[in-house]
This record gives sequence, C-alpha cells and structure tokens, in this order.
Amino acid sequence: MDEKETQPAQVSEKQFVELSSAPNEGGIGYLTGKSTWPEVVGLTAEEAMKKIKQEMPSAIHIHVVPSDSFVTMDFRTDRVRIFIDSSGKVFKQPTIG
Repeated sequence: MDEKETQPAQVSEKQFVELSSAPNEGGIGYLTGKSTWPEVVGLTAEEAMKKIKQEMPSAIHIHVVPSDSFVTMDFRTDRVRIFIDSSGKVFKQPTIG
C-alpha cells in the first residue's frame, strides 16, 4: 500500500505578513486605539470591569489579579488584567495583553 507524503503548505513572505498581522476575532484590531485604562486606578475591580467592558466589549477575558499573584507573560489581544491591592482597589492601570 502506497502512502502519499504530505508536505507543509508553502506560504510566501507576503502571505505570512498578511496572515500574521490580521486582527484577532474580538481582539486589539477592533479597538478604536485604546489599550490601557489609567482612569480606573483607585476604583473597585467591579467598577473597573464595567468601564472596560463598556469601552471594549470584545474583551473576552477580563482577569482580576491580586497584587501578590504571578501571571503568565504571554500576550493576548482579547485579555485585560485588572491588578488590585489588598483592599480590592485597582492599583495599576489595566492593559490589553
């Protein structure tokens, strides 16, 4: 029985640039230019989440992160992290990523 070998698809440099720069569904490509929310520093996590969802409905993942927590370093265009202190207030401006 003969098995055909499959070769990886060949992609030109132009196609690669077009594919890699295409906006993610619901990600940063659909924003109107805003990627940080310094105005929510000092608010509660709930107030900050509400404000961010109003301005970026495509933010699928909004994570509330306590100040002493570790986070991954991967960049996601559909994620916003809200860093809170021990009193539950935002202490660092939330940013896409």
